[in-house]
Amino acid sequence: MAGGHDHTDRRNPRGVSVPVLLIAVGFLVGLAGAVLAALRIRGRYTVVTVEGTSMAPTLSPGDRVVVERRTVDQVRTGDIVVLQPPRRTGDYEPLSDRAWNIKRAAALPGDRIPEGIPGGGDLAEVPDGRLVVLGDNPDSIDSRHRGFFEADRIMGVAVRRLGGSAL
Repeated sequence: MAGGHDHTDRRNPRGVSVPVLLIAVGFLVGLAGAVLAALRIRGRYTVVTVEGTSMAPTLSPGDRVVVERRTVDQVRTGDIVVLQPPRRTGDYEPLSDRAWNIKRAAALPGDRIPEGIPGGGDLAEVPDGRLVVLGDNPDSIDSRHRGFFEADRIMGVAVRRLGGSAL
């Protein structure tokens, strides 16, 4: 030991220094955490491209919106929701389970049924498990034509237009 200094080589048997090994392990742990976070975000959010004009002028064909997955108890009146249409719509043929509608929640379970909504009969309130949705465009095919939509067919609420402002 010249000069009183310890020149011990702190390498593992493969020749990798301990600090480099710790950095590599830390990087891998961080990467795994980022992947898990991305998967959780992907499970909570999705992007939907608007087709049709039922939400004009608020949304136009080709607009892309970020949809946060929610259940009916997490939806508020006035929210823009993405949901599947009713399974059977009066005189209409059954609709595909792959079709999605984007509409505004007009009345939720327990709310007063708006005028012009078929299927209410003697009911004064929207029944449990149902909701009323309307397009912003008066020519929209919505609850005025199809009656109540099923609450369990909600994908979520549109929270932001991509490349634009919050909704």
